[in-house]
Amino acid sequence: MKKRKLEVVVLSDVHLGTYGCHAEELLIYLSSIQPKTLILNGDIIDIWQFRKQYFPKAHLKVLKKLLSMASEGVEIYYITGNHDEALRRFSGHSLGSLSIQDKIVLPLDGKNTWIFHGDVFDPSIRHTKWLAKMGGKGYDLLIFLNRLINWCLQTVGRPKYSLSKRIKNGVKGAVSYINDFEKTVGDVAIQQGYDTVICGHIHQPKKRLLENDRGKCLYLNSGDWVEHLTALEYSFKRWKLYHFNLDKLTAFYADEELKDLDMNQLINSIIEPAKKDPNTEMPPLTSRDKERLL
Repeated sequence: MKKRKLEVVVLSDVHLGTYGCHAEELLIYLSSIQPKTLILNGDIIDIWQFRKQYFPKAHLKVLKKLLSMASEGVEIYYITGNHDEALRRFSGHSLGSLSIQDKIVLPLDGKNTWIFHGDVFDPSIRHTKWLAKMGGKGYDLLIFLNRLINWCLQTVGRPKYSLSKRIKNGVKGAVSYINDFEKTVGDVAIQQGYDTVICGHIHQPKKRLLENDRGKCLYLNSGDWVEHLTALEYSFKRWKLYHFNLDKLTAFYADEELKDLDMNQLINSIIEPAKKDPNTEMPPLTSRDKERLL
């Protein structure tokens, strides 16, 4: 089938390497689109919760697909988040058309769009990182249990149920945190003169116009590929919030190139291009970096 041509696509909070990641669905989505620019807005690889014994084939296929898109000329920005903060020391470096950044400002049709992950406005990340890491592990366990529950519900013909959404909606502090986060991001964006601001981090897909006494800006959040399976798409001078679960066409897409690759072939196909690219200038890993990554 013909792929959808898009100017810009923004994905965030994929959390490759965790039980909650919907890598197979993401691979289908990536195979159905043809963007000029792809922005990976943080927490794509979950280095915080990385386990040597758990990195499924579908997760490797997503990495391979992203590298293939870069080799085909898609401009890819990997913006670092808190779960992949170990990559921040590589900020400003490139691998072909894939660039690692902490934030970017993208001019689109005469408007400036400020894009960053969003953890900088999360007090738990700034002041109690150990607590945030524990919360991340608890969230991953909750999502794993939720998937088991939904499998059981589907086998008896009942609709899916979201434990995390029920908890978030039932706790006033969680609702207040999301509202405060959006307001803070919007206020700073307006103060800096940006027309649009895009974040991830809080796993809440949103398209909302924010205003204060200084002006207004469009707030966008790309959501996640753990619960909501969402992305932001820009074409014809407007942003749209994409929902995988509402798209009936993506089921017809499959990446034939990756279909028959085994685990070793996938790993080699990811590593080899980086070795051969003469433009790759990555600083050597320190012992601290190795501890984070391994």
